[in-house]
Formats: sequence, C-alpha cells, structure tokens
Amino acid sequence: MAPSELSRRGLLRLSALLGGSAALAACGGPSISESGGAAQSDIDWSGVQPASQITWWSNHPGTSIEMEKEYIRRFQEQNPGITVNLVTAGKNYDEVAQRFQAAAGTDNTPDLVGASDVWWFRYMINGQIIPLDGLAQHLQIDIADYNPIFYEDYAFDGRHWALPYARSTPLFYYNRGVWQQAGLPDRAPETWDEFERWAPALAQVVGGSPLGLGTGTSWAAWWFCNFMWGRGGAYSQEWTLTLDGQETLDAGEYVRALVHDKQFAAPSQGGDDGYVADFSAGVTACTMASTGSLRGILEQAQFEVGTGFLPKGPAGPGCPTGGTGVAIASSKTPEQQLAAGMFLKFLTEPEQTAHFSAGTGYMPVRTSAVDSPDMQAVFAETPQARTAVDQLATTRVQDWVRTFVPSGDQYLTTAIQKIVLQNEGAASAFAAAATEITTSYEQNVARYI
Repeated sequence: MAPSELSRRGLLRLSALLGGSAALAACGGPSISESGGAAQSDIDWSGVQPASQITWWSNHPGTSIEMEKEYIRRFQEQNPGITVNLVTAGKNYDEVAQRFQAAAGTDNTPDLVGASDVWWFRYMINGQIIPLDGLAQHLQIDIADYNPIFYEDYAFDGRHWALPYARSTPLFYYNRGVWQQAGLPDRAPETWDEFERWAPALAQVVGGSPLGLGTGTSWAAWWFCNFMWGRGGAYSQEWTLTLDGQETLDAGEYVRALVHDKQFAAPSQGGDDGYVADFSAGVTACTMASTGSLRGILEQAQFEVGTGFLPKGPAGPGCPTGGTGVAIASSKTPEQQLAAGMFLKFLTEPEQTAHFSAGTGYMPVRTSAVDSPDMQAVFAETPQARTAVDQLATTRVQDWVRTFVPSGDQYLTTAIQKIVLQNEGAASAFAAAATEITTSYEQNVARYI
C-alpha cells in the first residue's frame, strides 16, 4: 500500500495491530460519524443544475483576500447566474477547520471549505465532504494537469477528497547582507553540518542566535520533519508509531543542542508568526518558513532575501509538502455541490494558480502553470519563487501519525516545544506525545474501524 494513497484495507488491517501502544490509525475528528466519508457514493450529475448561490470559507492563505475576491469576480463574470460569498472563517487553517467541525449538523456549513494537510482526512472520515472524482469527470477538469504530488495528497481508497489550492513546502530563507558580512557564499547551507560551521560567523554579525525557529501548531511538527527525516527518523512507519526510534530521538536531541547548548538557533517569542517577523526585521540571519510567506517576507524585509532548499542531514534531504486544498461539503444539495465544483475548477485553473503563486509565494498546483509565460515572468523577476518548485523533487508524503491522528500534530508540536523552549530531553518529550496520540486513537478511531 503506497503511503500517498490510503485504503480501507489499510484501516482494517490496523485492528490487528491494536495490541500495543505503537499501533495507530488514520483519524477522524473529535467525533467520527459511523457512516464515515468513505461510505459516500458519487452523485449522478447529468440532470443537476447549479445553484445560484454558494459560500466559501477561507482563511485567505498568504494574505490573499483581495486575490480571492478577484477570482470570484472573474468567475461570476463568466458565470453570472452563480454568486460566490467569501467568508473569513478563521485566521489560519486550524481555526477554519474547528469552525467547520463545530458547524457539522447545522445549517451554517459552507459549500467550499479549506482542507489543510492535517484536517482533510478527518473531514472525510466524519462524512463532512464528498469525493470529487465523479464531479471532476462531469466538469471535465483536467486532473492530469495537477501536480501529482499535490493531487495525490488527498487520496483515500482510490478517490480524491479535495483539490490542491494553497500548497507549500518549507524553505530556507537567509539574509544575503548578513551572509556577505560573514564572508559566506551567497547560498543556503547544503547540510546542517555546514550550517554549524557557518553559525559562529553569522552569530557575530547579528549578535545572537542566527537561526530563528517557529514553535506554533501546524508549524513546529512540520519543519521538524526536515531534521528527523534527514537523520533517518520518522514519526511513524505507516501506522506504527516510531517516536522512540533512535534516529527520531537523535533528531530531537540535535535540535535541543542546536538551541540550548550551541545557541545556534532560538525559538521566536513573538507568537505563531514571530519567527517570520524576526527574520524580516533582521533580528535573525535565517529561518525556515513556508513558501506561502515568501511575498510577505520580500515586502517586509529591508535587505536582500535569499532562498534555498532545506539543509540535508546525514541521511539526505527531508522536505514535506503542506498547505491546504479546498473540499466540498457533503451536507449541501447536489445543486450547491455542482456550483461549488464549477468554482473550484475555475479557482485551480492554470491562470488563477499562476496569479495566486505570483501574489503569495504558494506553489502553482498545475504543471502547465509552471511553464506558463506568467510564471516564467515571475521567476525572472523573483528568482526566490523558483526555489520551492525546484525543491519539489526532494519532497515526500508526511508521516501518517501527524496528518491522520486526531490532534496528532498538536501533540507532536507540544513535544517539540518542550525540547526547544524547556530544554527537555527528546525521549521524555516524545514519550508523552506517544501516550497522547495512542489515547486519541483509542478514543476516536478504534470503535469505528
């Protein structure tokens, strides 16, 4: 069973693994409907007419509210019979998802909703969203043109439950002026060993720890994949928890030492986005931030910004994909779902995805968009934007325990916060996370599979 495509067989196989605390399963949300999203069947769309009004819940990734309004204007110009209402449903992916969960069973659900890497699966298994394959076929969406890495991130049991929208990877951002003052080559470090060799000179220039780290939920457990995979570790192997694996513990101890012993890195104290603000203000010499932060960083920084791949570890590169897709709610009528599908098709077409990428830094989700004149012009004007597209070749699907266990990302983030904020050893921090994750599985998943 390929890690990028889960199956009902894989879920059922988990029942046999339940004897030990290392056995885990894909998750729903705080509560999981007995029917589950996997039981949804595709609709016969041939006789359905689109509704005249739909609602889209978004957090406007990359401060994109004006762009999203523009896409709605363009769509309504081509489809004057359909009105799209844009709602700010939260400031981030988690807030949108929590609001969507709370709205389940009420009349206050949207037609379209953001579906991030750590939330879409629980929507699906809760029965809150529909599979899009039949609708995509009816609307003649060019599925083959989606970047396969992004499109297959929403696969379950041979069907797809969202379309990619604001997709990203972490990037290594660096202050080119500080690099020059430190006498370093104008590039990101190829490995963490090389970064450590460079760190003393960088620290002298900025007067403190050169690398800024963010510790917020949906961020810390994401960038930690780079250190962990780069040292041969993992949060889990398919459904088997590996937080006590030596390579994973080594990665935790490496980051702990980087912060507390060597003082080459420091967690931001300025909230979820403080690490981006610190870097943009020149407080730190470098940071790891989402591609979706690119436009904001370029606008805020008073220095030349460089971007590069995430540094390699002893076992090689390690870069996760992330960001959000857009899903269609199952509680809506077929007429509303069809109108939502029409807008979702439009939203992710090459012209819109190229425009969105140029305006935010998120990656174009259509392969044809990458080679389009619009994107080529963006790469020529802003070569930093090309880094993320090139780095896709080194990405891999995230470990299931982070993306599919209820609150798994939160528990992993708490462990990493203990390591970098409290100087707690990786073994005890990850042991506590393992207990929480196992309890979450037993309470929220075991009875439904």
